Amino acid sequence: MQLPILHISGGAPLPWRVRRVLSALILATMAAGLPVFAAGDAAFPAASPLASAPIAAALQRPLRARFGQETASTPVLQLADWIVDSGDNQAMPFVLVDKTTARVYVFHADGRLRAAAPALLGMAVGDDAVPGIGQRKLSSISPHERTTPAGRFVASLDRNLRGSEILWVDYEGAVSLHPVVAGTPQEQRAQRLSSPTPQDNRISYGCINVPLAFFTNVVKPAFTGTSGVVYVLPETRPASQVFASYDVDERAAAISGQPDTTVQATSGTLASDAAR
Repeated sequence: MQLPILHISGGAPLPWRVRRVLSALILATMAAGLPVFAAGDAAFPAASPLASAPIAAALQRPLRARFGQETASTPVLQLADWIVDSGDNQAMPFVLVDKTTARVYVFHADGRLRAAAPALLGMAVGDDAVPGIGQRKLSSISPHERTTPAGRFVASLDRNLRGSEILWVDYEGAVSLHPVVAGTPQEQRAQRLSSPTPQDNRISYGCINVPLAFFTNVVKPAFTGTSGVVYVLPETRPASQVFASYDVDERAAAISGQPDTTVQATSGTLASDAAR
């Protein structure tokens, strides 16, 4: 939900963390049956029902990510909705990396999906990077240390030491999203990337490998001239513990007083394309 907590009396936009805290305060106030009033362009809890109609309307209409015909796991659907609804991406393009299904989703800033593709990820299961791993030689990194860390990363296009274009995800951890590399003959990275299942997609040192055409035609245009946000979903703990996210369906139900039927997910896929 992009609540109307953007400016105070015509002033500069509030930082997104402040905006999120105030949003949570408003939702808790409304859930308790208390009114909200407007001050300038902002909304605050109040002792009298002075809420404006536009604010009330915004609170009743959750914003959703739009996946088109693309299917996705339930955690991806829920996190994408939260990003769009809360404005956590700060009007920047964003990427979701689902390690469980080994898939990458690239979105426009407004939550419309550009495209999705399979990905190769860190060999080891885990959501935390080994301290100092970005300064170590690849030959010194053991298989159990080769994780793709979960988290929220502000990313931008750059070039690596070989001059190849990449999307830096975690600079300190030396994690980037880039076209699939050849690797060793034993790794068979291209074959793994094109296989129909995600079981063999864990092979990298931590970087996110995607098809060359996907990087060239989707990732690069999305991040040209702008930074963006990459969300790497965790695989060992709930996403809410990593991103402090909320369930948009629950928020909608709390506001309306009845279950939200805007979107129905069945077996992790979209049941209604029109809703997204």
